[in-house]
Amino acid sequence: MRTTRQLAKVFGDETAARVASARVLVVGAGGIGCELLKDLSMSGFHHIHAVDLDTIDLSNLNRQFLFRRKHIKQPKARVAIQAIREFCPQTDATAQQANIKEPAFDVDWFGGFDLVLNALDNLDARRHVNAMCLAAGVPLVESGTAGYLGQVTVIHGGRTECFECQPKPAERKTYPVCTIRSTPSAPIHCIVWAKDYLFAQLFGERAESDEGMDAQEAAENSKELEQLRQESRALAQLGAAMGTDDFARQVFDKVFSSDIARLLSMSDMWKQRRPPTQLDFADMRRQVRAEFDPRHPDDHALLPIEDSFALFVHSAEQLAQRLLHMRQTESAAPAALAFDKDDDDALSFVAATANLRSHAFGIEQKSIFTIKAMAGNIIPAIATTNAIVAGMMVVQAILVLSRRISECHTAYVAYSSKRPRCIVREPLAKPNPACPVCRRRYLTLRVPDCANTTLGDVLDHIRALAGSDSDLKLGEDISVVEGRRMLFDPDFDDNLAKPLQDLGLVPGKMITLTSEDDSDVVPVILSIANTQHGSLRVEGFESVPEFAPLPKPSSDGPAESESDDDAVVADDQLVVDTSGAIVLDDDHDAAAVSPTFSSKVEGISDELSKRKLDEISTHPESTPKRRALSDDDDDIIALD
Repeated sequence: MRTTRQLAKVFGDETAARVASARVLVVGAGGIGCELLKDLSMSGFHHIHAVDLDTIDLSNLNRQFLFRRKHIKQPKARVAIQAIREFCPQTDATAQQANIKEPAFDVDWFGGFDLVLNALDNLDARRHVNAMCLAAGVPLVESGTAGYLGQVTVIHGGRTECFECQPKPAERKTYPVCTIRSTPSAPIHCIVWAKDYLFAQLFGERAESDEGMDAQEAAENSKELEQLRQESRALAQLGAAMGTDDFARQVFDKVFSSDIARLLSMSDMWKQRRPPTQLDFADMRRQVRAEFDPRHPDDHALLPIEDSFALFVHSAEQLAQRLLHMRQTESAAPAALAFDKDDDDALSFVAATANLRSHAFGIEQKSIFTIKAMAGNIIPAIATTNAIVAGMMVVQAILVLSRRISECHTAYVAYSSKRPRCIVREPLAKPNPACPVCRRRYLTLRVPDCANTTLGDVLDHIRALAGSDSDLKLGEDISVVEGRRMLFDPDFDDNLAKPLQDLGLVPGKMITLTSEDDSDVVPVILSIANTQHGSLRVEGFESVPEFAPLPKPSSDGPAESESDDDAVVADDQLVVDTSGAIVLDDDHDAAAVSPTFSSKVEGISDELSKRKLDEISTHPESTPKRRALSDDDDDIIALD
């Protein structure tokens, strides 16, 4: 093929052949993903598979150039793959509209690729792909953009930092609980209430409303907080009505009538504020317009309050049905929904309830489009940044496939009209020896039948390996955790007789085994996978790296930092001082540069100076201080 011949002229015949035969996975087909798929297909990559859960929205068209207006509501991955086939018909490109966290995408599935490239838009999925690539031993090229800033890095298990090696500080804007729950005065207060309180209490994982509040605020508002806790408990009890025709009415009466009546009874609260207005379910229902279809609201229009009411009823019923279905099909962990700005039902519920609350409190209402941006802390996306980052990802991918990992770098895009260059790089950092993810021994647990294999069977098999070449060396006392769930420890054995399937431990899931006897023993993460023949077994020992013991704290003070010579890659042209880290966190992935470099970029120095991260105290001698990706990346709504 022509692209292969062109690649061979630059990188050599051997590299071109490896690129042409490599199977690459692209996770995400949004802003970066579209540019990346185009670049891969035009650079000699012949076997590409794309996965994305999302569908195309009107707001995507200004920067996701593989899509056209006729593609709105169609799956992003499928349309993007169709587009690259048109200008590169020989490419073996396939697509799936799916959540990359689905159990079908297990360690064997990831292991079928030579390289994974992330173009994701949320932190949770990034963490999952990072863990799966470590478990499968597949290199990962990670990326992210925020406005004019961008970043690309390479993650290679045992050789470089993984996604979790540096902390992900959440510098979210926080608001006093009592303001959100009792005295909102701005649209954002109503949006936060709808998303983080009402949605979470009804459909998500419930938490105490005053979690994280400082002691002074808690003391000053103790009486009010106790009343708010009672409200939360009453709201949680509405779960019994979920799935009935009366569910939406009961929620509405609780939050827009009873709760507001309680607030109105506190007359002192409204001496200097406009008091809220109670809303009546029957009155609102009589006002609903027959021509309004809550399944297809106009995202950009400011909906009349009666349309917001109809949208509330429809979305509440839809979410209730989804949650009930999850409870019926997922018998292990408690079923819960998480807010996602790209989930139409969740966004409609948050937008409708936020506008209903704004109406009750005399606050300006917002369109669904604007609420989506505010709920996701979204900033403008720049198509040019996406294109630059995608191009850098392809270069890194070629170097990885040609086994030139030592030539890979972490690259940053930092735009400013007052400096001569906008791309800088730094060496790939070594793994953080205290990382809770990559300082793990990743192995595969082959299970012939999860329905008839118990957790006790797994532990018996692991103990039987003691003294053999496959000894996990965890000792007699082991704890087993899946996610945040404790499945077993020496003082909790309730699950030993339960089949793995009943515990939700099916192919695609991971369990962490930790020694209770010796904290210095590196934990084991077992990726559960099927086996068509044979019995229960653990495999993958040959790919587990050696881990050096963690350095002991010195009574004479902290150890001296390692020299730059200990970095994975020596870079004579390094222009970035990595003695500090900058994080831009607007709930999207932001690029970052070092303090030394940022001082030269006057155009962005004001923003960067507000985001300087305190020095990472955990094992400072082992890892250069790096910025950390945050929540959502490039796939963001473009704001006016």
